[in-house]
Amino acid sequence: MEVEKIISGAQTGADRAALDFAIEYGIDCGGWVPTGCEAEDGTVAKDYPVWEMEDGGYVERTEKNVEDSGGTLIFSHGDLTGGSLLTRQFAQTHGKPCLHIDFNRMMVFDAAIDINDWLAEHRIKVLNVAGPRQSKDPKIYQAVFKMLETVFYISIISGVMPSASGRTSDTAGNEGAGKLYPTTVEKTIDALTEELSAKAKTRIASMPDDALSEAGISLGRWIRRQFGLNQENPQLLEACRNLSGKPNLDADGAAILIVKVLRDRLKKAGHLRVIK
Repeated sequence: MEVEKIISGAQTGADRAALDFAIEYGIDCGGWVPTGCEAEDGTVAKDYPVWEMEDGGYVERTEKNVEDSGGTLIFSHGDLTGGSLLTRQFAQTHGKPCLHIDFNRMMVFDAAIDINDWLAEHRIKVLNVAGPRQSKDPKIYQAVFKMLETVFYISIISGVMPSASGRTSDTAGNEGAGKLYPTTVEKTIDALTEELSAKAKTRIASMPDDALSEAGISLGRWIRRQFGLNQENPQLLEACRNLSGKPNLDADGAAILIVKVLRDRLKKAGHLRVIK
């Protein structure tokens, strides 16, 4: 994820999920909040590095966050209403990129790919995140946090595919389409780790088992597509089957296996220290 800063209005629900994600993953964060740091649960905790409006309420801080960002990402379960709808209107008024993700209409993996592509297309460095408050949508916090987490890992994986110049006897592919794939698990992990930053390695190495079972599924689907595990690269699928000891392992299972091997190698190499 090339985003350098995440901002929001620090309201309960989607806003807090975005800020908590940024803090957890070492991304700079902030955002404008109403005068008095007003929020649904009282006042915004001082732990959040947000900026209080000198004279303004929810409407004013909503517009200010749109203005001060490179683009706005809005989450919901269903159609936009209230402040979320107003956020999109402000984005349109100020000519700012805006993407709405409706969890009721999109699969997590498809939505994560759309977000990753959208961020890259508009080269967004400061991202404004908005959505309903917790009382309006009790499931929004967890959904937003997990989505941003998945986008973060996908953005790491998407940037480290082997190039055409890196072909060896252990690679195969469709030269006509310009695609080259590693055919062993070892070469696949090498390709994934070669260009990872120290921070990215730390984050992947620190992925707990529950993250592997949740974000790992989406990561696995991304790897499956990027490394040709569907049809183009039967050698790698066979290598995964041999490593797992499961002769009937499918492409999804092979991709998740690669995620686990990547995590375990980085952990063994000592990439667990948090790097700010």
